[in-house]
Amino acid sequence: MAGDTDLDTLIATMSPELDPATYVWATMEGLAAASALIDAVATVREAEGLSLVLPIDAAARHGLEFDFPSARITLTVHSSLEAVGLTAAVGGALARAGIAANVVAGFHHDHVFVPREHAADAMAALADLASDSAG
Repeated sequence: MAGDTDLDTLIATMSPELDPATYVWATMEGLAAASALIDAVATVREAEGLSLVLPIDAAARHGLEFDFPSARITLTVHSSLEAVGLTAAVGGALARAGIAANVVAGFHHDHVFVPREHAADAMAALADLASDSAG
């Protein structure tokens, strides 16, 4: 089922949800930590190795060095992978609030990873964005 592409609708109905877990970013080469893949919520293959986003407890359990303890905010609206502007709007709102954001698009939803200590501020910034769009 295709997701929505109308930017105003996407922003007004994005309904962000904060995941209580803390996620981290790690990298691995070869099969040394392949068992960590089962715990990853996102992966990206790069020239330097495989990047993983996974819960902090899983990274520690697998002996991975990690960085960027973050909160995951899921935009629960079903956005199309071809939607234009949602990432920019969300990133812009968080940038104006001084909050770093890493966005990962899944098939159904976009997931925004922000520094754990700024999770509440990020949720407020996204609520303001949605409210302004609903107008």
